[in-house]
Amino acid sequence: MILVTGGAGFIGANFVLDWLASCDEAVVNLDALTYAGNRESLASLDGDPRHHFVHGDITDRNLLDRLFAEHRPRAVVHFAAESHVDRSIHGPGEFIQTNVQGTFTLLEAARGFWSSLGEADKKAFRFHHVSTDEVYGSLGRDDPPFTETHLYQPNSPYSASKAASDHLVRAWHHTYGLPVLTTNCSNNYGPFHFPEKLIPLMIVNALAGKPLPVYGDGQQVRDWLYVKDHCAAIREVLARGRVGETYNIGGWNEKPNIEIVKTVCALLDELKPDPAGSYERLISYVTDRPGHDRRYAIDARKLERELGWKPAETFETGIRKTVNWYLEHGDWVARVQSGAYREWLDRNYADRNAA
Repeated sequence: MILVTGGAGFIGANFVLDWLASCDEAVVNLDALTYAGNRESLASLDGDPRHHFVHGDITDRNLLDRLFAEHRPRAVVHFAAESHVDRSIHGPGEFIQTNVQGTFTLLEAARGFWSSLGEADKKAFRFHHVSTDEVYGSLGRDDPPFTETHLYQPNSPYSASKAASDHLVRAWHHTYGLPVLTTNCSNNYGPFHFPEKLIPLMIVNALAGKPLPVYGDGQQVRDWLYVKDHCAAIREVLARGRVGETYNIGGWNEKPNIEIVKTVCALLDELKPDPAGSYERLISYVTDRPGHDRRYAIDARKLERELGWKPAETFETGIRKTVNWYLEHGDWVARVQSGAYREWLDRNYADRNAA
């Protein structure tokens, strides 16, 4: 049995689905079902006795203690987090509450449970913390990619809250001996991605004939990681990673945002052409967001060197699979686009003038 937090979110849901597709070990899936958590992403597991879904919050210590006592997991995989930079700018308090206070509460509950175990079970236990490359800050155009020893320089409320959670996980290992693992990933994309993030937003807006908002000049560079590759890497680190270590997980796909948008448009032109013309006609440059990091790049050689992992998908294969998934799952998209989601889009983009 493993305990997964945030397992109804984008990466967490993909991880749970892939975990149960690859092994029979049961999952306790704890998720608060905030705007980005969606039970529909887990619909294929309805009735599966290996999947135990719990609606709850990682800041609820009593609930965590009960789950540890009842299910006695051999590992925790901690995805639960507020994760959108723009939302963190508008409302940083929720990010501090979930990402910092929530991680602290989960660490303390895990430490209490772990301390009660026999020596063999204590040695086998793992607390795997899933983090982001954004904790490292921004790179210049010619700077080498982030390594695991790169200085932390978070520039948004989101990345600062994740940096704080990384530090807590490290401290609980060095102070209390809790056997932890941390992974810092680059930008994920793929199935079940909530359509406020770049790639799904471009797909959904394009199909609706809406503007495709691109921040600033569109030259912000990100490394792109197909979500199922990320899940495979997490499984490897959980199984064989060295306790107390950090591993960067990247896709080796550095691309500027505008290239991503144009790639999505080209795939849609091919797979679902619009009689009105190429989807590129919908691109609209808008005012950049405050403190927008210029470039992220991940050096994932440590993970390949120690555990033999590297991504299976190229960006070209992964983005085609992603666009096809959204074309085939219009019902899922329509249902997650609630009134709250539409209100958020209006709030975030209403005051951004066309550049």
